[in-house]
Amino acid sequence: METPANDPTPTPAQRALDVLADNTEDAAALDALANSDVLIPVPDDANDADAANPSAVALPVLEQPGGEPVVPVFTSEVEMAGLLPFVSRYRMVPLGALAAQWPADDLSLTIDGSSEHRLTLTSEGVRTLLARP
Repeated sequence: METPANDPTPTPAQRALDVLADNTEDAAALDALANSDVLIPVPDDANDADAANPSAVALPVLEQPGGEPVVPVFTSEVEMAGLLPFVSRYRMVPLGALAAQWPADDLSLTIDGSSEHRLTLTSEGVRTLLARP
């Protein structure tokens, strides 16, 4: 569930990220995060049919300093606007379902990349820590 822009109450995913900032192995926080919905920006080059296809999600890939590819996802519209203010379309996806189908290459995942509670996971970390059946 999203947090409206005027509601400072953190989402369950944001609370989990706060816990994980202090203890990256907190099982309850990892479960809460994996069971949360995240917002995935729809790439500008995705057509409307692809953007609405429920069986496929186009992942936006950004390049980090150093050239490492990363997929940004967000816990709320406010967090997304902090890093990508010009995003006009996004999809809400269960993080655990996304992680269960994460590619096996070196694609990392960053959750709330511009916030103080951001979390970046390697491809292996995404699949092992967040994938849920």
